[in-house]
Amino acid sequence: MRFAVIAAVCSVALAACAPVTSSGPAAQTGDEKTGQLRVWLFDEVNRAPKEEVVKEAVAEFQAAHSGVTVDVQYIQVATRAERFKAAFSDPKSAPDVAEFGNTDLAGYVAAGGFADISKEVSDWADAKDFVPAVLDTAKVEGKVYGLPWYVGVRALYYRTDVFTELGVQPPKTLDEIAPLARRIRAAKPDLLGISAGGKYTFGMLPFVWANGGDLAAVAGAKYAAKIDSAESRKGVAAYTELLADDICPPSQCAANGGDASVEAFRAGKAAMVIGGDFNRKSVDASAAAGKYAVVPLPGTTAGSIAPAFAGGNLLGVMKGTERRTLANQFLQLLGGKQYQRKMFQAMGNLPTFADVQADVAKNDAFEQPFIKTLEAGTRFVPITSTWAKIDAQAVIPTMLQQIAAEGVDVETATKTAAESMNAVFTS
Repeated sequence: MRFAVIAAVCSVALAACAPVTSSGPAAQTGDEKTGQLRVWLFDEVNRAPKEEVVKEAVAEFQAAHSGVTVDVQYIQVATRAERFKAAFSDPKSAPDVAEFGNTDLAGYVAAGGFADISKEVSDWADAKDFVPAVLDTAKVEGKVYGLPWYVGVRALYYRTDVFTELGVQPPKTLDEIAPLARRIRAAKPDLLGISAGGKYTFGMLPFVWANGGDLAAVAGAKYAAKIDSAESRKGVAAYTELLADDICPPSQCAANGGDASVEAFRAGKAAMVIGGDFNRKSVDASAAAGKYAVVPLPGTTAGSIAPAFAGGNLLGVMKGTERRTLANQFLQLLGGKQYQRKMFQAMGNLPTFADVQADVAKNDAFEQPFIKTLEAGTRFVPITSTWAKIDAQAVIPTMLQQIAAEGVDVETATKTAAESMNAVFTS
């Protein structure tokens, strides 16, 4: 699931939906070493390459484990909340191993659905090479509940032909983006200076984080909104400046999330867009093919990189499994370095191990801006089950649209958003 991958957590790259409310199955005391291991993975628009890699892993696992079969089911992302809710309530219908989005983690753990695998990860030699910030997306209160299977981050795509024709260079700071985009649109009125979106939460967040702001922060035992802080407001203002008639008109852009924002770039209708590594194949099959390059989204000072949202998917062991050892062994095979390399080759999924990322960057220049972004430091949404409700209520997209399309000032819109967030955090 490409949470952006995530422009809202419920979009591609990487989508939190309504929280699952269930006490979850009791942890099993038995640990069967034979029988059928059930695995749920997410379906994809183009599933065949993923399925081939998974089949190879299954064959390897079954060959090494006599008396064990692995049954893989591909489930729809859109209906995953209902599927997992049922699985948490009834272990007989549940898988032993499952893929899930990292933004869903806190809600699933609160529902008692996934096992704490901290010890298994600690004892696994490969784990020392996980990118620390990415591994953090698999933790709740310091405990590990999944292996990061792939990570998705965003950077700045730009049209090289347009930039060459106009004699301009990619922006070196966030503050340079709006003037540059305005200049491009003035010279080429048929182009959006940058394709932004009023529902593109994960395109907006780097502006907030780079300016020292945040969505929320821990306050005692709960979270409290910070989107209305002075630092956050500066970032929100910088992003929503892009949603203007002389850059990206609200009539065209206010309703766009991440997918729609990237689509405008793919269609040759925008000079820039904040897009993910996971958008590469679709851009290469578009009107922009061969006419674009990517650089890290800059921070507030020249040479810095704005923090990106660390989207991506995890592989976890269900709490109610009767085959915990087998489940963890399969987890470490499919989620290990060998098969992360294979998944990158098949699907373009960015690996979560630092050494594998280094190999990828060395052999594929396209990935370098994204890996530099990871190395510079990523951020995440609040790790609490209440975040899923806030996301389902579209609090942040509503705030952005109020500013862009309705003319509400930043101070008022962020204050309203903070009040909505706090009502959920304290409920």
